[in-house]
Order: sequence, then C-alpha cells, then structure tokens
Amino acid sequence: MKSVLDLFVSDEGWSRGLAFQPHPTDVIITPFAKCGTTWMQQIVHGLRSGGDMSFDEISGVVPWIELAYDMDIDLETPQIGGVRAFKSHLCWHDVPKGARYIVVLRDPLDALVSMFRFFEDWFFVAGTVSMEDFADYYLDRSEEKDYWNHTLSWWGVRERKDVLLLAYEHMKQDLPVAVQQVARFIGVTDGDVIEKATEQASFAFMKAHGGQFDDHLTRIARDPACGLPADSQTSKLGLGKAGLGRPQISADIQKTYATRWQETMGARFGLRDYPALLETLSRARER
Repeated sequence: MKSVLDLFVSDEGWSRGLAFQPHPTDVIITPFAKCGTTWMQQIVHGLRSGGDMSFDEISGVVPWIELAYDMDIDLETPQIGGVRAFKSHLCWHDVPKGARYIVVLRDPLDALVSMFRFFEDWFFVAGTVSMEDFADYYLDRSEEKDYWNHTLSWWGVRERKDVLLLAYEHMKQDLPVAVQQVARFIGVTDGDVIEKATEQASFAFMKAHGGQFDDHLTRIARDPACGLPADSQTSKLGLGKAGLGRPQISADIQKTYATRWQETMGARFGLRDYPALLETLSRARER
C-alpha cells in the first residue's frame, strides 16, 4: 500500500505544486485527508459561483494543487466566479503562501476509519488489510503527510486573518452557520447565494449527485501510474456522520492515538484531547 501511495503524486508534480504562486484573493482548501475536503470544495464553489453544478467532478473546478501537474491541469486556467479556489492537503509550513486558507479539522479516529473505508477496493482489496495494520500505517506516515503535524501546523496559525479553521463536527451540527462563516471569509454577502450553497452542501444533495464527488478524474489520471486496475471504485461520500470511528476501533488503538495526541497537541497547546479542541473552536465561533 505504501509503495502504491508513493507513486500517486510524482516528484515533479509535488515540486510544481509547492512552487505554485497564488493570488491574494485565492482560497486554498487544505484539510487533512478525509476531514471534509470535498465538502468544503462544494461549499466554496457554490458560494463563489452562485450554485453552479455544471462540472463533471468537483476537482475539475477546484483543482488539487499537489496533483495538478500529474492530471495535466493548469492551475492558472480561469475559474468561474470572482474567487479562484484550490484543493490541497498541505500543512501550513508547506502550502504555497499568499492566499487565504480554509482548514477543516476532524476527530483523528473518525478520519482514520474514513480513510480506511475510502482506500478499500481502490488502493487495496477489501479484507486484505486489517484496521489494526492500517492504524499503524496512519499513525506513522512521514511528517509532511501526518495527521498530527498537519493539525499542529494549522492550529498554530489559527489567529491569522487569512486562515479560517472549522470543525467537521460543528459543520454536521449546524451547516448553515458553517456556510455563513465561509461566506464572510471569502466575501460573499448575497443571502440567496448563501442559502443555495447551504442546500447544495447538504449530505442528501451531495449524495444524490455522487458522481460529481467520486474522484473519477483522479482515478483516470493516476491509477495507471500506481498500477491500479481501471475498474477500481471509491466514494468521497461516506455515511455523512461524525463520531462513528471510535466504535470500530479497538481499545488499544484508541489508547495509542490518545498518547500521540498528548505528545503533540497536548504538549504544544495544552489541549488534552480532540473534544478540548472542539470546545476551543466553539468559543471562537461565539466571539
């Protein structure tokens, strides 16, 4: 699995992505993988376009910076609406500077399970990799591709005016409030546009239009380079719920992940666990 993922983005593509020079009005959506990236792409695109749904697949209109070269996408191609929007999974230290940044944070156990389900029958055949083995891999990815380093980097710059941090769980609890936060951040004030973008970012709407959020353009471009079968299947839309990770994970894995949290977010920021992070974000939203 690791060797396949190493082929997913070429060295040239990675270098070109990091060298991209955004405009000050650009928005880079850069959560960790499986933490609400596609959801936020849809929100931003709906707000900046007035609800356009004419795209083939969302990453065709909100392109992935690190993968653009390998997908033969020119990041300077004009985009619909008054705001250029891009996808990324880069941490603060690596992301191209000079834009505005939206990051969605998510419980690491939920993110782990979501990535495991996402990879099944794409990067590995279901049943051939155990949750325990995948949890070890997820825990020990290289630093630039690690959940904790990503979260550390963005939490450290959360007070910047060009950074907006949201929580996946808060988005699930109150999507209209989250969309309004994003609208203010990118300068959209039209109430009708905000309402439409909110409706089009609902789980029911996105599930009904699942083919536009299924990564088929990415698979077409990168499966051959990874040696993956052309008929692999995956979905960016899971069950649309938060809090489902913990019951699927053993107590030992939960303990190991709690320790890693304490070693990183706890040691640096005094956040004892992910719920403490949510509480801090909740207070920030109320200000």
